[in-house]
Amino acid sequence: MSSLSSDPAQSILAAEIQQQPDIIANLLRSPHFSQVAQAVREANPQHVVIAARGTSDNAARYAQYLFGIHLGLPVALAAPSITSMYGKTIRYRDTLVIGISQSGSGTDVNQVISEAAEQGALTIGITNNPDSALGKIAGHCLPLGAGPEKSVAATKTYTTELTVLAALTAHWVNNEQMITALDGLPGWISTALTHAAAITSRAERFRFMTRCVLLGRGYNYATTFEIALKLKELTYSMAEPYSSADFRHGPKALIETDFPAIVLAPSGVVFDDMLSLITEIKGRGADLTIISDQDAALELATLPIRLPDGVPEWLSPIVTVVPGQWLAMSIAAAKGLSLDAPRGLTKVTITR
Repeated sequence: MSSLSSDPAQSILAAEIQQQPDIIANLLRSPHFSQVAQAVREANPQHVVIAARGTSDNAARYAQYLFGIHLGLPVALAAPSITSMYGKTIRYRDTLVIGISQSGSGTDVNQVISEAAEQGALTIGITNNPDSALGKIAGHCLPLGAGPEKSVAATKTYTTELTVLAALTAHWVNNEQMITALDGLPGWISTALTHAAAITSRAERFRFMTRCVLLGRGYNYATTFEIALKLKELTYSMAEPYSSADFRHGPKALIETDFPAIVLAPSGVVFDDMLSLITEIKGRGADLTIISDQDAALELATLPIRLPDGVPEWLSPIVTVVPGQWLAMSIAAAKGLSLDAPRGLTKVTITR
């Protein structure tokens, strides 16, 4: 049993989760966003390909919605093994190719960026280490500025990846209202963290949880994957992420009395769809944890986790994931597991 299990707030992981408002406030002062956005506008790409792994791949899912909704661009998630394992060449004509890697050391991700750069494509590296191979290979680098992340489970590097993608989008479309909205992120995250102690106090009820589903849609489809990953890493539970649309196509058969479902339902275009699904699976006996700013959803929850009011839907994943991070950490503590060094994991994973 971890010596920190009785008080998760004393862990390195908790400290890094709590650093996120200040780190994001500093990140938003960066001049890089407008500079890189200008280069992208001049290149006028017709497609976007993003190479990433793990947590960074979840950030790429967020970019699919950002770039699709605000720029009308199709976004593909690269399959790096096509290049690194099969030795085949992808054609990147008229394509913006982005590599996302916290360490910047992933051989397979870097190989995608290197190949695209050799073809003359516009390339961007998003990394916490601008001096890494990715930072040097990419034509442009957007540093995360998260500082050292000592806990194995990524938290602050994930939210800074999302913030970089959101800021790049806002500057790319040159929308002052969107650029201004970014400034609200530190305050919204701080407000979300005011519920941390309440989340920890309720985590004991999940001590024997071995499986659950994560449900979301739209921008927060990415968030279901990221919270599920944190639950797998930290609590060793089989946590499966689904779009609410996909969940209706068969997996909802999983739901039975007391089956744990964690539902992301912030305000926005998809809220009514999420509320409909919440109502349906509650009727089937689901044990509902609901992360939302809407009373209509929260009042149906066994464990309601309130989000701050006023967060634009396109920025909600940066806020919504934070109580999910804290919940995963608190469940791990309730199970008596290591919070900062989960079994079998290392901070930097190199794949090819």
